[in-house]
Order: sequence, then C-alpha cells, then structure tokens
Amino acid sequence: SHPLVKTGGDAAIDAVSAAPFGSAFILLISWAYIKMLGGNGLSESTNIALLNANYMAHRLAGHYSLRFKNKNGRVAHDLLIDLAEFDKAAGLKVTDFAKRVQDYGFHPPTCSWPISTCMLIEPTESETLEEIDRFCDAMIQIRNEVEDIITKKQPKDNNLLKNAPHPLSLMVTSDKEWNRPYSREEAAYPVPWLREKKFWPTVSRIDDAYGDLNLICDCPTVEELASS
Repeated sequence: SHPLVKTGGDAAIDAVSAAPFGSAFILLISWAYIKMLGGNGLSESTNIALLNANYMAHRLAGHYSLRFKNKNGRVAHDLLIDLAEFDKAAGLKVTDFAKRVQDYGFHPPTCSWPISTCMLIEPTESETLEEIDRFCDAMIQIRNEVEDIITKKQPKDNNLLKNAPHPLSLMVTSDKEWNRPYSREEAAYPVPWLREKKFWPTVSRIDDAYGDLNLICDCPTVEELASS
C-alpha cells in the first residue's frame, strides 16, 4: 500500500523505501551491467561463475555436505552447504560458522537461506582463483576446528567457533585475562597467509537477535546533554 498511489489491492504490504513500486534503481543497475557486457560478455561471465562455484564445490565436498547437486554432482552458480550435522555433533549453528569465517578475513556468505541450517556460497564471476582458494582453505580449516569439538579436544561451550570473532582488542589482553582453551595464534592466525594479510573484525560477538528486537541507544541521556 502507499499513501499517495493506490496499489497492492486488499492484501497489500507496506511500500519499499517509500516507493509505491519498489526501487527503480535496481533495474537500472541490471540494465547497465547487461549493456556493458553485451551478449558475449554475459555468456563468458556465466561460464566463469559456474566454473568458480563448481570448483569450490569440488574442494569442499569432502568436508561438508552439499545440497541440490545434479546427477553429475554439479551445482549451478552457487553452492549450498548443510551444517545441520554439526549442530547435533558439536552444538554448532550456522551463526557460529559465520562468525568464525570473519577471523579469516571474509564476510560471511548468505546464512540460513533458503534452508535454515545451510550456508549459501556464491563466488560469482569476479573472484580470482587465489581468493577462491583462500576461502576454501579457511572453510576446510574451520572444519578441522569443528572436529576438535566433536572429538572433545575443545569444549562445546568455549571454543574457537563459539567465541568468534576475535578482534585485535581481545588479542592484546594480558595472559591473566586470556581464559580460553586455545592460544591467541589459533584464534587470530589459524592459517599462514593471515600473517601477511589480516583483516581484523572490529568487535567480538554480539547478540544479533537482541539488536533486531530491541531499540538500543548509544547516545548520552537527556540529563547528560543538558549538563554539558
């Protein structure tokens, strides 16, 4: 529904970004991308996107369960890994994997969609082989960390995934304050290339759901502002 333009019928939802028909700029971006690439460019981009996704699926197949493969074991332009087995075996949720991958310098892929226990990975045509290999190496190493929890080398409630991410402010705490059953090196530098190129998470774990459901103001109170 929209206050100025009649649309939506009897079962209408609220307008998106105050526009009665959504954002027209979304169409403009798609049109510009198609126009710049042309027919041959679109075909080439599609081929590379499919190649990238299937390369990743091949590398991760021995470590994670893949969903929605065809009869030849191939995926489309994305791959869906199911993490449900690790909830039962190690008490780990999709969020735990998403937080830990930040310690490796990556923004987490799409989580809990289209299946709540899955992570949807879309490498696209723009990623280099070097970057794809780094991400696969990170996911494989995380799987090794999960195995330590399954085999009880790490506790279920206090481990590399449950405590992730690990910001720099945490790494510089004193030995007395560091009360975790793993080393700082395991937390911050689980693979060698992170010593050369490390993107630090800015904060440790926060309660995502609480922030979505509750208004939190970080500004001074009215009394503090009045006295300043």
